[in-house]
Amino acid sequence: MTLLDPVLDLFRGKAITVPPLDGAFRPNARLDEAGIVVELDAPDDLACTSGGQILVASGKQIFELDRLGHRATALVSFDETITALAAMPDGSVVVAFDDGRLRRWLGGNDSTVLDLPEIACPTALAVLDPSTVLVAQGSQSRRPSEWRRDFLERNSSGAVWAVELSKGRARRLADGLAFPNGIAPIDEGRHVLVSEAWCNRLVKIVLEGGSPQPILGDLPGYPSRLVHARDGGFWLALFAPRNRLIEFVLSEAKFRRKMMAEVAPELWVAPALSPPRTFMEPLQCGSVRTMGISKAWAPTRSYGLIVRLDKNLVPVASYHSRANGLRHGTTSVLDVGDGVLVTAKGANAVIEFEDALA
Repeated sequence: MTLLDPVLDLFRGKAITVPPLDGAFRPNARLDEAGIVVELDAPDDLACTSGGQILVASGKQIFELDRLGHRATALVSFDETITALAAMPDGSVVVAFDDGRLRRWLGGNDSTVLDLPEIACPTALAVLDPSTVLVAQGSQSRRPSEWRRDFLERNSSGAVWAVELSKGRARRLADGLAFPNGIAPIDEGRHVLVSEAWCNRLVKIVLEGGSPQPILGDLPGYPSRLVHARDGGFWLALFAPRNRLIEFVLSEAKFRRKMMAEVAPELWVAPALSPPRTFMEPLQCGSVRTMGISKAWAPTRSYGLIVRLDKNLVPVASYHSRANGLRHGTTSVLDVGDGVLVTAKGANAVIEFEDALA
């Protein structure tokens, strides 16, 4: 019957399902129980320099975090919103911006522009070697800040690039990806691991270039940045959950076009980085408060989720902020050895928890 199902679905309708949170994804409240390192306006990405400085991108600024003092010191401010960071071994930092530019920041107000017009929409950066940085390009036609529109347009125009900083040259490793949103070198630099947000999966790409190979699919949310863990595994951030209402809207092209033309973007039926802040936001019946209480298991457009992957990229643990929590919009994670830092962009906070498997 599987061969007839696409035809029969035209008459009987198609069931909308999302993966259950079970096994290694079993729900908990670990992110809501984690301590706040510092509160910042929409912190988005983390990096650690060769000298041990912990950097966080927030809006147009880069801050240095003092974990013990719970302080953030502004180091530099730019004229455009920062979308990603990568700390190079020589102490410089590659900074990506919402307008598509890349800069190499050398400290203070000293930075140089990398002239790479072929790259657009940089969403994540990773160091491959002392002179090469990997760039995840989310979309060819949209900015990183326009991710909701790219999602509802069902675009697959993303790409992965390797940029040789010394030569100012970019080499495309793969294209046709559905919003690559996280990137990390694996297998001693022979392959690149990429989180493909709109396909809810991780893929592996050969460094010489080639077709993506699926590694971990059918994730329960939309993946963002991924980084190496202290034991050789990985940490993966998912910035929003999959939702049956959203999955249904994705199948209705006419409705999506009309909604995007007539409704404000923050009110679209799409993933969100924070819990509802106005009665005008879309709701599902199960998410309506009962006796003033929001249920932890209610359908939700926003969530906080960090996943621990072992050396074989198998999920082994997860850390949640559920529907009734506040630490939503988890966009990046950083293993600092004695703790794990997370940017909860929807909660305007950088939080820290201990690895339960350490």
